[in-house]
Amino acid sequence: MRPVTAQWRQVLARRRRQLMQAAGDGAILVLPAAPERIRSRDTHYPYRQDSDFWYLTGCDEPEAVLVLVPGRRHGEAILFCRERDPEREGWDGPRLGPEGAVEALGLDDAYPIADIDDILPGLLEGRRRVHYHLGRDPDFDLKLIGWLNRVRAQVRQGAQPPQEFLELGHLLDEMRLFKSADEIALMQKAADISVEAHRAAMRAARPGIHEYELQAEVERVFRRHGAEPAYASIVGAGANACILHYRANAAKARAGELVLIDAGAEYRGYASDITRTFPVGGRFSREQRALHDLVCRAQAAALAQARPGVPYEAGHAAAVRTLSDGLLSLGLLQGSLEAVVANGDYKRFYRHKTGHWLGLDVHDVGEYRIDGASRLLEPGMVFTIEPGLYIPADDATVPAKWRGIGIRIEDDVLVTRDGHRVLTGGLERSADEVEALMAG
Repeated sequence: MRPVTAQWRQVLARRRRQLMQAAGDGAILVLPAAPERIRSRDTHYPYRQDSDFWYLTGCDEPEAVLVLVPGRRHGEAILFCRERDPEREGWDGPRLGPEGAVEALGLDDAYPIADIDDILPGLLEGRRRVHYHLGRDPDFDLKLIGWLNRVRAQVRQGAQPPQEFLELGHLLDEMRLFKSADEIALMQKAADISVEAHRAAMRAARPGIHEYELQAEVERVFRRHGAEPAYASIVGAGANACILHYRANAAKARAGELVLIDAGAEYRGYASDITRTFPVGGRFSREQRALHDLVCRAQAAALAQARPGVPYEAGHAAAVRTLSDGLLSLGLLQGSLEAVVANGDYKRFYRHKTGHWLGLDVHDVGEYRIDGASRLLEPGMVFTIEPGLYIPADDATVPAKWRGIGIRIEDDVLVTRDGHRVLTGGLERSADEVEALMAG
């Protein structure tokens, strides 16, 4: 269990109070920790805590449940967790235990997880609404329904079971969408680590290097700074860069090819997300540079829309128009700009949106549209801007010189009161900057 500072305990308590205030009197909120997952036979995947649970507790242990009961006189914030067990701790490491959890996490009370069957039905009784992520963990769904049925079975004795199940995300997602100064500091740290990691990979690149060797350079820097990958790193050389979620990372990078690296560090739970595309030999070809410059212009056009009061989708629209205009100029598309945009012809070479929310999850929570319209950007939102172009290697409709080129450029952007701040802006972006870094 990573130590929680006094300052961070105050942050966690403030979040819990804010959530309970939004839920209102008569509510109860139930959040289980992420379950452990088997990788093979009796080995597990590395444990990663549920983001909502982490956001409200700072606890990275499995087999735990947070229960928030607004207005409860005997304590509103209750944790069920594993008891101390010297034998198991000798194998798996120390545990907080109920006594340690109260002090370490600033909770009102804590009980052994083994006692939840006896205690939770009593907490449900008399509450009108249950806020819970129904369907996220089917096994826990059944447990919660079982506890609810135990309360229902006592109706004739005067018990009052909850009458409504409400999706917890309606309240919690909106809270998480707006980052506090504490969160922004952690996201900046994750971004800084990722910038250093991408530079290390660019400097290590050479013809004949394997994609997984470049991945190792990136993730070595992550681990050296106490971070880990926020998602499976993508390292695609040559035509592999045209595969959006390329996973193999096993090919050799050949002279004359580009390498696309989409990798970000997760630091203290918060993700970064960077993509850069660079020539393995240190110099872009004429066609590679033309497309790279176009993607840079598209990112700049989208970035110009990153300010309060502007619809979120305006950035994507700006990137699409810039890319479409450039593709027409290069002869890769035909027709008028308006027709290419309206008909979606550009999607042959640009298949994805221009970004996503970023936070505890790399594709973070938060609505993109409200009442059918693109929501307006507000200070504290963090999202990526990541236009790209992908010319399939087997596309015989374009000249051979363009085929197999895949380029994406991605940065992390914070909306501020008077505009934006690029958290990952320290990393070289333009073709000239990338070539200079690699030459150095």
